[in-house]
Amino acid sequence: MTASNSSTIQSSEREIVITRVFNAPRELVFKAWTDPQHVAQWWGPKGFTTRVDEMDLRPGGTSRYVMCGPDGTEYPVKGVFHEVVPPERIVTSDEFDEGFEEVVKADLPKGIIMTAIFEDLNDKTRLTLRIVHPTAEDRRKHEEMGVVAGWNSSFECLDEFLAKIVANQGNGLTLTLPSEREIVVTRIFNAPRRLVFEAWTQPEHVKRWFGGCRSMTMTVCEIDLRVGGKWRYVLYDLSNDTEHGFSGEYREIVPPQRLVSTERYEPIPNSDHLNTLTLAEQDGKTTLHIHIQYPSVEHRDGHLQSGMEIGMRETLNRLEELLTSMA
Repeated sequence: MTASNSSTIQSSEREIVITRVFNAPRELVFKAWTDPQHVAQWWGPKGFTTRVDEMDLRPGGTSRYVMCGPDGTEYPVKGVFHEVVPPERIVTSDEFDEGFEEVVKADLPKGIIMTAIFEDLNDKTRLTLRIVHPTAEDRRKHEEMGVVAGWNSSFECLDEFLAKIVANQGNGLTLTLPSEREIVVTRIFNAPRRLVFEAWTQPEHVKRWFGGCRSMTMTVCEIDLRVGGKWRYVLYDLSNDTEHGFSGEYREIVPPQRLVSTERYEPIPNSDHLNTLTLAEQDGKTTLHIHIQYPSVEHRDGHLQSGMEIGMRETLNRLEELLTSMA
């Protein structure tokens, strides 16, 4: 048994076990492991970027990641999920996809089964990664490829990513569920109400903060700020080459204190909900409330399960940064 970079490593004839404790709750670590937008921000050794092509998180579902080295070389890996028990356990095959062997010019191990176990340690999480090979020879090949060093480096990246999210959660955002079809988000900004309203409604400002995830860029920002006017944003996610469209119609506009509009996530039919933004100023600070009303409890829960809270925190943190620069 050896300890390296805060990870514990164990090896047996056909198995490698890597264990690490993260300073984040289990649900958050599981989310970072399974949400494609999060995976793209930490997976792979330092200096690498990752593109998530597939993530069908269910028994029989498939995954495919492409790790890109600093020189642009791509290392594709894929797998089939055998067992998924949120937020406790994932069992999947771990395969090198077509093209990997030519890149590394090595005889690759085959038949690898990887089990990730997430244990709750009172706001911390012990992650145990069990990598089982069909033969001792396959385990040796895998070790010679640098699998232990690679996972240790990936875990360093995951540790940094989780630390940012945990820090963001302490930035004053609260999320409450007043009824089965509602969500209310509250955040205090150290900026006057007029400035917050301007940042929320002017395209040149919205482009700089909307979207949260820094791998996303806004390619469309259309705002017709009048009752009955339409708005539409399109985000391009560089990590997986996908677009996300959001659009709606303004129902009520009372500058700089109130804005009511519909919102829909365009890829999902019948996903419309109603957003009411209110801004209250006191002593030069602004309390922002977003009251979201959904057509059903299923729509609300689906939004929550999509990672809405983390996305909202990241988005409002970017808004905070913009307001600081504007002030």
